[in-house]
Amino acid sequence: MVIIRFLIAAICRKACCLSVTFRLSAVAIFWLVSSAGFAGGGHEVRRVDIVVYGGTPAGIAAAVTAGREGKSVLLVEPYSFVGGMMTNGLSHTDFRTFESITGFYLEVTQLAVRFYESTYGADSSQVRDCWSGTQVEPSVLQPIFQQMLKESASVSVVLKHQLKAVAVVECCSDGTRHMNSATFVSDEGVDFQVDAKVFIDASYEGDLMAMAKIPYEVGREAGSRFGESLAPVVADSEVQGYNFRLIVTDRETNRVMPSEPTEYDRADYLDVLPLFRRSELSAVWCASHGGVLKNHRPALPNEKYDVNDVSRGLVRLSLPNDSNGWPDGSSIERQSIFQKHVRHNMGLLYFLQNDPDVPAVIQKDARRFGWAKDEFQGHDHMPEQLYVREARRMQGVHIYKQHDTAASLNEVRSVFHSDSIAVGDYGHNCHGTAHEGRLFGGKHSGEFYAKTAPYQIPYGVLLPKKVDNILVPVACSSSHVGFCALRLESIWMSLGQASGLAAAMAIDDLVPVQYVEIEALQGRLHQMGSATIYVGDVPPSHGDFRAVQWWGQRGGWHGQQFRGREYGDRGKHLVSQYFSRFPGHDAELGLRLTDQLQADWLKIAGQQNIRLGDLTNAESRIEFVRAAWGALTK
Repeated sequence: MVIIRFLIAAICRKACCLSVTFRLSAVAIFWLVSSAGFAGGGHEVRRVDIVVYGGTPAGIAAAVTAGREGKSVLLVEPYSFVGGMMTNGLSHTDFRTFESITGFYLEVTQLAVRFYESTYGADSSQVRDCWSGTQVEPSVLQPIFQQMLKESASVSVVLKHQLKAVAVVECCSDGTRHMNSATFVSDEGVDFQVDAKVFIDASYEGDLMAMAKIPYEVGREAGSRFGESLAPVVADSEVQGYNFRLIVTDRETNRVMPSEPTEYDRADYLDVLPLFRRSELSAVWCASHGGVLKNHRPALPNEKYDVNDVSRGLVRLSLPNDSNGWPDGSSIERQSIFQKHVRHNMGLLYFLQNDPDVPAVIQKDARRFGWAKDEFQGHDHMPEQLYVREARRMQGVHIYKQHDTAASLNEVRSVFHSDSIAVGDYGHNCHGTAHEGRLFGGKHSGEFYAKTAPYQIPYGVLLPKKVDNILVPVACSSSHVGFCALRLESIWMSLGQASGLAAAMAIDDLVPVQYVEIEALQGRLHQMGSATIYVGDVPPSHGDFRAVQWWGQRGGWHGQQFRGREYGDRGKHLVSQYFSRFPGHDAELGLRLTDQLQADWLKIAGQQNIRLGDLTNAESRIEFVRAAWGALTK
């Protein structure tokens, strides 16, 4: 088998010197031979179309999407259950407006609403509190994800297996490489090999990408490298601080009080008390600031809360100085970092609830909440995963930067990406990359929270430059600042969905993932109800969604609304971080065409080689868009 692959690789290298057609044909031959049934190495060998490493929400989206396209998929998850952080405490999902929720994530939210309606009734408090399926208990999301995977008959799931090795060969004289297989090992030391046509690295750390020797960065670039105002002056190796996302409740019948963590030392937490005495802290639990632990609002169903780090607080759950070793760390090193966070996060709450030196009024406040008894039942009611906000970042075809979310000229919209495959609306968000001063009472540095308008995400963030059959939706190609806009589960699910679809299309068309036809990919995503540009008043359920998205990818919605206020201004505030839709981002399909807009749109149509006949008679925006879309689809 080694000899055969060597010969095929030689053919591919020769093909690189020829035309693109010959090159793609050589890659197709390589795929066919690589999966033709040659085994070796003395261990089990499986063969599938696509391997997805990481049962994160992005990984699930990729696997389910590819499975629905008829591809055989193996999803390999290192932990004991799928769902990543969304089933490990991150239940307060990050987005700004409901209008940004489309595609796979929208489907998940709808399934969550259905669950609460069927379980508790359509008029129940649980349905109200799930907030259209965006605020969902981990114990509810886990079976939803499992069912979605189960319903995709061609998708298989393997739990509790770590990546052990990959086989990547050079297939072209320009250095292009091709991944043949990955080997995974169980907790008991039993391994197996999987040969596949396409691989998707959906892990938070980018472990498969790194093992395939795809270039990546860890840490922050200097501001001068990409011209980013949010970046530091000097580059460093700092990543965002990690912490646990905890699920607590004050419902006595479902509350379990935390027990003393291993290696607990009360001396580690005594410096918290002077902050209360000086009234620098006013409570243990808070909605946004002034406390030790942040109970996100709105609350989850069944009187539960997702607990997080207090941004810019005097006491932090996140430990940025101790997170830097995680991305490139071994399993042993990561376990050590994990345990340090266990001691810090759990020990802090245990101290406040139980230590005799804690004032009675503070201790009473601390003891209002405990772990939810019905969450993480196999793990002492604690999440199995640490919240890895940032690890490795691929340096691929398109490096997503601060500029990618900047304003387009003087418009309300952000810069235009014709090759967009997803949208986001949250903005750049970094909880800090280092800590200065005392652990309690000091401050995080490298912290920022920046406004943006909704932004597009180009296909190139998924693509390595030199490996032709790997896609990376989570540890995607970006700068540190750019990653701080992409690092959200709602966005990662969109990138995962695009990855799964692109992988299937690459297999069908016998092309490298870099050669997937972008307009066809976008069209299929639109068909699936996944947006590639933010249009506030035309949701996926709208009959003209596909046409409006298609026209947006031609540039039709740029240049229509100009700023009268600060860039990134939001609509009416709803609650917490959530707002009504962004002003100036509606299609307003019922409006009549102005002469200037008609001239602009006719110019775009001409550039797209669309016959202008019916378009010149359009009197409203919707008539024009429908006519253009109809001319395309005839």
